[in-house]
Parts: sequence; structure tokens; C-alpha cells
Amino acid sequence: MSNSFKSVIMMSSLILAASCAEKADENIIERPEYKSESQIFDIDALQALGRVSDPQVSPDGSKILFGISYESVEQNKSNNELYVMDATGGDPTRLTRTAASENGAVWIANGEKIAFMAVDGDNGMQLWTMNADGSGRKAVSSVDGGIEGFLFSPDETKVVVIRAIKNVELQSGPDVYPDLPKSNAHIVDDLMYKHWDTWVKEIPHPFVADFDGSQLTNLVDIIEGEPFEAPMRPFGGAESFAWNADSKQLVYVSRKKTGVDYSISTNSDLYLYDLEAKTTENLTEGMMGYDTAPTFSPDGKTLAWLSMEHDGYESDKNRIFVMDMESRNKADLTTEWDFTVDQIAWSNDGKSIYFIAAHLGVTPIFNIDVESREITTVADGQCDYAAICPLNDGSLITMRHSMLYPNEIFKVTTDGVEQLTFVNKHIFDQLTMPTVEKRLVPTTDGKEMTTWVVLPPNFDPNKKYPAILYCQGGPQQAVSQFWSYRWNLSLMASNGYIVIAPNRRGLPGFGTEWNAQISKDYPGQNMKDYLAAVDYMKKESYVDGSKIGAVGASYGGFSVYMLAGIHEGRFACFISHAGIFNMETQYLETEEMWFANWDMGGAYWEKDNAAAQRTFANSPHRFVDKWDTPILVTHGEYDYRILASQGMMAFNAAKLRGVPAEMVIFPDENHWILKPQNAILWQRIFFRWLDRWLKPAAENTEAASV
Repeated sequence: MSNSFKSVIMMSSLILAASCAEKADENIIERPEYKSESQIFDIDALQALGRVSDPQVSPDGSKILFGISYESVEQNKSNNELYVMDATGGDPTRLTRTAASENGAVWIANGEKIAFMAVDGDNGMQLWTMNADGSGRKAVSSVDGGIEGFLFSPDETKVVVIRAIKNVELQSGPDVYPDLPKSNAHIVDDLMYKHWDTWVKEIPHPFVADFDGSQLTNLVDIIEGEPFEAPMRPFGGAESFAWNADSKQLVYVSRKKTGVDYSISTNSDLYLYDLEAKTTENLTEGMMGYDTAPTFSPDGKTLAWLSMEHDGYESDKNRIFVMDMESRNKADLTTEWDFTVDQIAWSNDGKSIYFIAAHLGVTPIFNIDVESREITTVADGQCDYAAICPLNDGSLITMRHSMLYPNEIFKVTTDGVEQLTFVNKHIFDQLTMPTVEKRLVPTTDGKEMTTWVVLPPNFDPNKKYPAILYCQGGPQQAVSQFWSYRWNLSLMASNGYIVIAPNRRGLPGFGTEWNAQISKDYPGQNMKDYLAAVDYMKKESYVDGSKIGAVGASYGGFSVYMLAGIHEGRFACFISHAGIFNMETQYLETEEMWFANWDMGGAYWEKDNAAAQRTFANSPHRFVDKWDTPILVTHGEYDYRILASQGMMAFNAAKLRGVPAEMVIFPDENHWILKPQNAILWQRIFFRWLDRWLKPAAENTEAASV
């Protein structure tokens, strides 16, 4: 959070086995037909793109397994299918053609078979296997309630599967009063009772099962009776587990806390479970922040993982730690590396670790020698890398994207970087895309801020263009060369806008000090950074300084609300999605209290807490008396991170102030807008609002009727 174009063959001549055949009336989502009439990147082009994911290299390094998903606007859903191709390139072969997605696919049986997850009728998501050519498809699990993820042991005689169990900490009406079976109340006596977009009625547990090549049997919950998540919600999956080389021990990630303790802490640990002795050891006792992403070296002698230092700081620097499994001695390999790490993978010889990290506005691949701790750059450029799959010859399979194209699969060798997939060539061949420039903008405190400027297709410096300030969410999430299916900067520029995307204070990739500065200073320096970027770009003759909008989601939405009260006429309109409007209500509404405590500085009733009092005294809602600029508010009602009431308050305030305002509420969306038809509607309203206020009337016939 990439890609010498060839065409991809989307239909394989492969004949799937009868077990994989689908009923004639099933609606299988295929690659949509797309023909551009304008030759400009638009919402239809965005929706037609194939989404490449999860490359997996076969054990002999000769094949790449991966997924491609497409969305159906008519069916209002997406579908992921599996493909395989030679690691040297060439046309992919499609392995699956079903009405439901196949996910999490990996190679097993020395590359002769593939294991994956898919729905099995009324049994929910189950584990399946098929031959490497797509034949012989078979469900090998029948777990009540389905599974959420899996990881095979190295000898493939064991599988750990993620299965949800009832959360006994959250009771329903019938749990307490069985004579009221239709009561649907939640009975709550502690935090955290809801998370992200759901009430916490279930929690994930790791179950270890035997596997004989055809069926999972003897499932055992290895933390049975413990009311803890393993992996952690909402995003933890198979990456939260690691098998040792002998298949006798399993490492899992868990934050063994409940209630208030859980809601205020990020202290997860790595636990080593011995299958024979049935014993559990905490490997990271005393390490107080997030410990995640365990992975054993090829020989199993060393464990590597990502570790944050401070409890409660979810955006802390991610360090690469290693542990000698015999002595239990551990070391931080990145003490001299002032950037946070996103992903890690061992080299095949076990002497080094590849990693991905945001760095100066992009996200390259690096390598660190475990002994010398020397760091080298493996692959970089004006792009972001998003996967690491080492090959035996020292090369890598990866995914890459930028602000101008979504993920494609690439191969990195000592000779350079070669594109292997061309899933969306047929679309981009029809389009004239924007251009992206990097600017170094002076800040108010004498620093330089990396800012991406996206210029419209066929840009003419002799013309004047309206502009958009893009405000990033997170708050600590890199403005690198990201590709988004919602906040797509190429789409914004293709609609005739110059997009200004600053790496303001509080973003990773510029050192820990730059990243940490924003905590307890939401309305401070990062707001000055945004205004500095706008003032800098207004000096360009091609920017219409009277037609600049500000847009953003989450913390970016907060930024929009804040800027609305302090911008002093710089902006002509605003769009805020899922933003924080009232900091006091947000403190008690959000579900992850560690985030509120760390970033706001504490509770608003702590009158002697200077940091907290400064935060709440500078909440956006306290500046509404200065609101005078049109604003669009959007929000999802399943958003438990920032409740939809925040957006409603902002909209109500604007209307009561007499400020032109519009609001869009999605009853079935969370912090993001995910459903295809909702996503299209959101994009249409987004550009309708911008066009209404930022484009001359002669260019905006629709605005006159809005």
C-alpha cells in the first residue's frame, strides 16, 4: 500500500475435472469487456481492472501460482480465480472457473498439488486441494463453521487452521435467559465488545489437524479454554504462524488479554507450542509492543519476526528481530536502520533476510545480512513493491505497483527487473495516463517534504487547472507510490485535476522522528505541512489558486474537518470520508483505546494532562464558527473505528451554519466502501461535488442542476 506489456490469456484450454464443473445457471464473474471512448482513465476503467494477488513460487522455482480477481457491478461482488505461469514469463494458464472465490493458494506435495480455501456449499469456507493442472479438485476439510486460514507443516502431515469459536466474554439475551430465544440483545460488562465492523461474538483460535494427503482429521485447539485471539483481529491470518523445520513445533501470535486490558494494549507475543509435549512458551516475554510475522530460517535454527518497542503505539517502528532457537538469545538487526519494516522473508541460504519498507516516498525491497547487518537495496524506483518470494538462484518473484498502474508480477535478478504478467495491458493500451512528479516542498519549520504531484493526461503548462489536496489517512500510513481502488490519484488527475499529495509529518519512510511527530499533535505541524504544500503549488502558473479542494478519509477526513476551520480561504470545497469531527466523542466511541490514548495523549477528563487537553481544545468541532466552504461528508454505518455519527455531526454543523453541504451514508459499509455498486456511486458523487465547485460552469453542465 507495477509492471514491457504483453497480453494475458484469460481463458485457458485447460479442461477442468468434473468435480470442478459448475451448473449452467451459475454466474461466473469473468474479465469484463472494456473499450474506452475517451482514452482517459475513468471509473469504468478502474472497475474493469484485474486485481493480481498472492504470488507463490513452486518448490522447484519453475512456476508461479497467483490470483486474479474481477468485480461484477451487476452481481455487486468480486471473484478471485487461480492461475499458474512459468517463472521465466509467458502466458498464464487459468486453473479455476467457479462462481465463488479461491483464496490463500499454496503449493504442496512437492509442487504436484495446490491447496486453497473455497466455500463448500453450506459448510462455509473449507480447505481444498487439486492437482497442479487444476484437475482433481477436492474438499479435504469439513470444519463446523468453516475456516479463515491455514498453514501446512513442512512435512505436510500437519495443518494449522484458523477457526472462529464463540466469545464467552460477550453474552446474548438467550445466553442469560434461555426462555427468551428470540431476544437479540448484546449484554456487555467489559471492553472490547465490538471491533472494526462487527460485534465480537466470535474469536479466532488455532487448531492443529493431521493430514494424510486426502483429509484433515483430529483437530485440536491448541489454546483451548483461553479467551484470546490467535491470530489477532481484524487483519491477522496465516502470516501469524510459523512451523519449525521438523514440523514438531508451531509459533503463533496472540495478545493474551481481554476486556479493558485488551483495548488499551498492543502487547502481542510469539508463543512456541510443542506438539508432542503440548507445552507453550512465550518467546517474547518482556517485549512490550506488537510482535508479529514470525518466520523460521530454512534450517529452523533461527526465528525472525517484526517487533515494535512501545505498548500502545500501533505505528511504532517495526524492527527485524532474530532469535537463536537453541540459546533463545535475540537481537535487533535494525538498530542502525531508522525506518519501519513492512514484510520480511528469509533468503534460501538463510544468511540474509529480504524486507520491504517505505523509504523516502517509495517502497523498495532491501536485504539485510544477518551477521554483518549490512543493508543493500535489491529493487527500487518510482514504485512500491508488495511481495517477496525468493528463488534458489538468488532472484525474487514480487509484485509491483505505482500511482499509474495496479499490481503486476515481476522478477528481480542481478540484471534488473522484468515484468512477467500483463493482466491489464488491454486496458492501459487504450488510455493516456497522468504523469507523476516528485517535489521537495519547504515546510514552515525549515525542513523539506516529499510531495507527489499528479498531472492530468495531456497536461498543458500553459493552461490553468483546478487542484486537489490529498490528505492521507492512518494517520501514519505512507504516501508512497500506492495504488487504490477508492482513493485513486490517477483517477482524480484524469478528471482534470492536479493532485497534490504531501508526505506530511506523521508518515513513515522519513525516519522515526518524522513519523512520530504527529502523535499528540493532530492539529499542529502536519496541518502546517498541508498548507505549505498548497501555498507552494499555488505559485505554479498552471494551478488555479481559487479552485483548490481538499479531500481525505479517516485521519485524512479529520484533516479536512480541521482545515475547514483554519484554511483562511485557501480551499473552494472539501470532501471528508470517515473522518473524526469531535475528538471528545471520538475518544469514547472508538473501539481500540490504545490508539486514542497514544495519539490523543489521554482522556479529556485528565485536566492535568497537558497533551490531552491540547488535543481536545483543538478538535475540529471547535472551529465550526469559521466554516464557510462547501463540504461533502460520506461515512459507513458499520464503521466502528470512527462512528458514522462523526460525519452526521459535521454535516449537521455545516447546514446549521448555512454552509453548502451534502452527506452520503452507506448502511452496509465499514471504514471503507467495498461493494462494487457502492464504490461506483461514491466515485460519481465524489467527482460531481468537485466539479460543481472547482470547474467553470461552462465545463460543468451537470453542476447547474445539482
